[in-house]
Amino acid sequence: MSAMPRYVPSSTSLHGVRWLRSSRSTGMNNCVETARPGSGPWSGMVAVRDSKNPAGPALLFAPGVWEGFITGLS
Repeated sequence: MSAMPRYVPSSTSLHGVRWLRSSRSTGMNNCVETARPGSGPWSGMVAVRDSKNPAGPALLFAPGVWEGFITGLS
């Protein structure tokens, strides 16, 4: 079995997912957006992309890893 990629092109591989931005984000557009693909090979993963470059790559994380990161920030 091959390993899952660490990132995917968000404009093509994650077309149609709903991207969310933090409510704490300012109007400066300098934050990240997250999505949870509901189907396909990345179903169940958390995708994270730079809001300044929505056509750029999205990093993929297992939900527990992303939640651990967010918990570590607070």
